[in-house]
Amino acid sequence: MTLDHALRRRITSTIRMLAADAVQKADSGHPGAPMGQADLAFVLWHEFLRFDPKDPAWPARDRFVLSCGHASMLLYSLLHLWGYDVSLEDLKQFRQWDSITPGHPEVGHTPGVEVTTGPLGQGIANSVGMALAARMLHARIDTAEAEFQVMTQRIFAICSDGDLMEGISAEAASLAGHWRLDNLVWLYDDNGITIDGSTQLAFSEDVAQRFTAVGWRVLHANGHDADEVRAALHTATTEGGQPTLIICKTHIGLGSPSKVDSNKAHGEPLGEAELARTRAALDWPEERFHIPTEVADFFEEAIADKQEARQAWQAQFNAWRTAQPDQAAIYDQLWSGEVPADLWERLLAAAPPAGATRKSSGKVLAAALKEMPGLVGGSADLTGSNGLETDASTVGHPALGYAFAGRQLHYGIREHAMGAINNGMLLHGGLRPFGGTFLVFSDYMRPAIRLAALSRLPNIFVFTHDSVFLGEDGPTHQPVEHHWALRIIPELLYFRPADGAEVAMTWAYALQVADGPVAMALTRQSVPALARPEDFDPQDIWRGGYALRDDPDPEVIFVGTGSETHLCVLAADALAAEGRRVRVVSMPCLELFLAQPEEYQEALIPSTGHRRVVTIEAGITGPWRALSGRRGLNIGIDRFGASAPAEVIAEHLGLTPAHVTQRVRDFLGGEKA
Repeated sequence: MTLDHALRRRITSTIRMLAADAVQKADSGHPGAPMGQADLAFVLWHEFLRFDPKDPAWPARDRFVLSCGHASMLLYSLLHLWGYDVSLEDLKQFRQWDSITPGHPEVGHTPGVEVTTGPLGQGIANSVGMALAARMLHARIDTAEAEFQVMTQRIFAICSDGDLMEGISAEAASLAGHWRLDNLVWLYDDNGITIDGSTQLAFSEDVAQRFTAVGWRVLHANGHDADEVRAALHTATTEGGQPTLIICKTHIGLGSPSKVDSNKAHGEPLGEAELARTRAALDWPEERFHIPTEVADFFEEAIADKQEARQAWQAQFNAWRTAQPDQAAIYDQLWSGEVPADLWERLLAAAPPAGATRKSSGKVLAAALKEMPGLVGGSADLTGSNGLETDASTVGHPALGYAFAGRQLHYGIREHAMGAINNGMLLHGGLRPFGGTFLVFSDYMRPAIRLAALSRLPNIFVFTHDSVFLGEDGPTHQPVEHHWALRIIPELLYFRPADGAEVAMTWAYALQVADGPVAMALTRQSVPALARPEDFDPQDIWRGGYALRDDPDPEVIFVGTGSETHLCVLAADALAAEGRRVRVVSMPCLELFLAQPEEYQEALIPSTGHRRVVTIEAGITGPWRALSGRRGLNIGIDRFGASAPAEVIAEHLGLTPAHVTQRVRDFLGGEKA
C-alpha cells in the first residue's frame, strides 16, 4: 500500500486519537505527549525499528525505550497497531485494575514493552545499558571476517524535557559518549512544556552544546516533518563513531485546538468539549477508539513486511550457525545464561573462611568469573575498595585503548547511572552485570534498585563498608539506616553475610537461584570464621536464617547479621559459661527467612513462650522489634556514627563483647528460666 501524505496523516491521527480517547475514558493520564510524538514515533517504527510482533523477545530485535513513560498511550497504541498482543479492549482498559495497559509501561507486564519507565531519566539510562550490552555481545559473538553479523541491534529512545532535567541523564549520557556507543539514538521531544508550564521557568540550558561536550552527535528535526525525522534517523544509523541525539521540535497536544502547546495537555484529559473540537480539527468520526479501514489495511501489510525481514534474518542466522559453530556455541551460552549446577560448591571452595567479607567476595567473584563468561561488572570508582577487580580487560571503545570484549566496567563516580545501566544490560539480555559502591551511597542509586525490584531484574548490587566500623571516614560514610532502607524494598533480597561461607552462598544465590535483584552488604574490617555444626548443610544459608549454636530449650535467642553475628557468638559463649541456655541464629537475609514455612520460623525463633530474643546489628533497631517482639532486646545504633578508629567506635557505642554481654545479663535479670 502506498504511503502518501493523506494516509500518513490518517495513521498519525489514529495514534493521537487512540491516546486521547483512552485518557478520556480513564479520566486520568497524559494525552499531550503521545499526540505530539505520534509523527516521529511512526517514522521510527515503520522505517527504522527492526522487530517481529509475533516474537517480542527476538534477541536480534532493535530496542525501543519510551523514557517519558507518562506518554504510555503512545506505546500502547503502537503496540496494538503493529500487531502485538495488545487488543483494542486493552486500550479501553487503560489505567484500570489488572489491565496490561497501566499508567506507565511495565516490562514483563505488556507484550512489547522493553523497560519499566515513569521515573524520568531512568529509561534513557537503561538504554545506555542496552546499547553497551549489544556492543559487548557483538564483540564476543561476531567476527570481522563473517559476512553476516548477528548482534547488530540498535537502541532507540524517546525522551522528554523532564528526562534531560533529571541528573541521571547527565551521568548516563556522559558514559555513552565516553564509550562511543554509536548504536544508540535518543529522540528528544523538545516541546518546551512541563506540568508547571513553559520549560523556561526552570530550564534554559543549551542542550545541543551539552551533548556535544560529552561526545554525542547532535542533529535537529521538525518532529512533525517525516522527511526531516527520516533524514536525521538515517544519519544517526549510518554514521558511526558516537551516539546521536536528535532534537525534535514538537507541539504538545498537536491536534487539540485549545490545548496545543499548553501544560493543560500534559497531565490531564482533554475534556469532552475539547475532545470534540479535536475530532473536528482532525476530521475524525465520533466513534471512540476508531481505527479507519485504510489504516488497519496498511498495518496488516506493514506487519507482514516486518515478519518477512525477520524470516530473511533467520535464514542467514541459521546458515551462520552452520558455518560458525564455535561462535554459535558462545551465542547459546551467553543467551541461555546457564550456570553449573554445582556453582555454589565451587564458590564455597574459593571463599576464605575469615577476613573482611569484601575481600572474601573478591575471591568468590574471581571463581564465578571463571564459571560464567557472561558475568561482567565493576564499581563506581571504588573498584579496589569494593573487591570488584577482575583479571579481565576494561570495557570500552577500541579507540580509547579498550575493548568491548572486556569484562571490567569502570562507571566513574556515577552510582545512579551505574544501577540503571546494569538494569538496561539485563533487559537487553545475554550478560549478567554487577555493580558496587559503599553502602552509604546506595542512596544515590535507590531509584534504580527499586526499578530492578519492580521489574524482577536479577541485578547484583555489591555494597561494602557496611557499618560504622569502617572507622575514620566518619558519619558521612557510615551507614546506619541503610540496612532497613533496603530491606523494605519489595522483591529485593538484602544479604549481610557474616563470614566467607556466607559470602560464597550469597553470590551463589544471586547467580544461581535469584529471579530478582540481590543486594549484599560487606565489611571493611576483618571478621572470623563462624563455627557451625558438623552436619551443617551450606544451602541452609539460603533459608535466610539458621542456628549456629543451638539449645533445644533456649531461654535467650541471639539473632545477628554481618559482622555482628560473631558478637552474638562471643556474648552467647559468656552467658553459656554462666549456665544460661542460649541459641545463636545467623540471619544473613531476613527476607528469605520470612519466606520460609511458618513451622521453620517458629522452630528457630518462637513467637510465643518464655524465650527472649536479642537482635544485634550495627544500625537502627526499631524494625527488629517485628522479630524480637515487645519483650525482646534490640542492640544497635539509633544515631549517626563518628570519626574514630573502629575499636574506639565500638567501645563508645556499646558494640563490644563485654558491653553486649552485660546488656543481655541486665535484660534477662538474675533468675534463670
